This record gives sequence, structure tokens and C-alpha cells, in this order.
Amino acid sequence: MRRFSLFNATSLTFGFAFLYLPMVILIIYSFNASQLVTVWAGFSTRWYGELLRDQEFLDAAWVTLRVAVFSSTIATVLGTMAATVIVRAGRFKGRTLFSGMIYAPLVMPEVITGLSLLLLFIGIGLDRGILTVVLAHTTFSMCYVSVVVSSRLATFDTALEEAALDLGCSPFEAFRLVTLPIIAPAVISGWLLAFTLSLDDLVIASFTTGPSATTLPIKIFSAVRLGVSPQINALSTILIAFVAVGVIAASLATKRAAVRADKDARAAERAAG
Repeated sequence: MRRFSLFNATSLTFGFAFLYLPMVILIIYSFNASQLVTVWAGFSTRWYGELLRDQEFLDAAWVTLRVAVFSSTIATVLGTMAATVIVRAGRFKGRTLFSGMIYAPLVMPEVITGLSLLLLFIGIGLDRGILTVVLAHTTFSMCYVSVVVSSRLATFDTALEEAALDLGCSPFEAFRLVTLPIIAPAVISGWLLAFTLSLDDLVIASFTTGPSATTLPIKIFSAVRLGVSPQINALSTILIAFVAVGVIAASLATKRAAVRADKDARAAERAAG
């Protein structure tokens, strides 16, 4: 076994510092009493109060949250279905085209995706708003869900489903009662990934949104162009805390789902035996 050398420790320290030190500085300066973000003038929660009274930021946050929840949920359903077809359906006519269309957003530049969706919405006469942003985010995040779920389905023991079918379950019931609980950690991970991508998206949303549906990244980008204000630091700190809590909760939920799925799999094996 290789020893943890001083070089490895130093590299790891600098790597984590490069990634997380700016966030730490941002969090510290979100409690700065001064209006100048680079000058420390004492501890204060003033900018959090100012942020909570800024209706434009609150509206943008609410729009972003709704779009992220709806798009990630739809993307998870469609991505799981697509992954099931890719892994389980074997070789069928048009499989290569189907797989290519599913995975294309992974390598497609966001500018191209956003522009093509904009032209599509204009062509069909669909007014830009929350619906168009949800459709756009579903389109590009579905492929990520499909990749995550496909990797789990590829290692799934199909004998468990066959046992459920032999015991009288329909194919849908076998998937719902046996397969879905076992692959639930991958499905939850796919949902979280889609939610994060939607929450963070700026380029595609800027093409597909309208005046009535300004998302938080667009609002932040518009505000930063005029200079970084302490409110942006406070908002970023809230987002970091929100993501940290979400990651911890998701890790606990995934662990519980994995334990439950393992128990169900063992119970199914005993029933089949």
C-alpha cells in the first residue's frame, strides 16, 4: 500500500484551497457591515435583511426553484425510461439514433442548445416564460439522469425481476416493486444532478426565458455587471448553505434507500429460492 506522502498532502491542500477558499472568503464578507465588498468594516447581518426585502431577488429565486423542481422531476422520469430502453431493449432498429439523441446534450455547446430551443419555441409560437425554461432544462438534464440510471441498470441482477414475474407480478409491478427500489439511489442521484444543473444554468435560460420568468442566475449576472454588491455575497452564502444541507439530506436518503433496497433484494432472493 502506498504511503500518504508530504507531496500528496500538499497537493490535496492546495487543491481544496483553490476550490473552497474563495467560497469561504465570500461567506465571511457576506457579514461585512461595509457596502464595499473588499473593505472589512465589522460584523453585520445587514445585507441579509436587505436581501430579504428585495422583491426582485425573491421573485427570481421562486421562479428558479419552481423551474428546477419541475424540470428535474420530468427529466428523472424521462431519463429513467430512456435508460431502461437503452439497457433492457437490446439491439433494435434505430437504437444508435435513439442513444445519440439522448446523449447529444452532453457534448452539445450550451449556446447551440439554447439557440436551437429558442428557434423551436418561436417556430411553434410558444411564448417564452416558465414553461419554456422548464422544457429547455428538461431537454438538457434528461441525458445526465439517463447516464446515471443506465450505469446502475447495467449491473442489475435481472433474476430478481424474473422471480417477481414468476410469482405473478406484471412487468410494470415487477419494475415498481423490485427494480425501482433497488435503483432508487441512482434515480435520486439523477434527480439531484438535474436539479443542480437547472439551478445553476445561465446560458440556456437566457435564450429561453422571458420578462415574466427571470431566473436567479440571470438576475445575479445582471446585477454583477454593475458591480458586486454585498447582497450578492449574502445570496451566494444562502445558496451554499442550501446546497450543503441538500447534499447531506440526499446522502442520508440515498444511504437509507440503499439499505432498504438491499433488504428487499435479499428477501426476493429468499422468495425465489
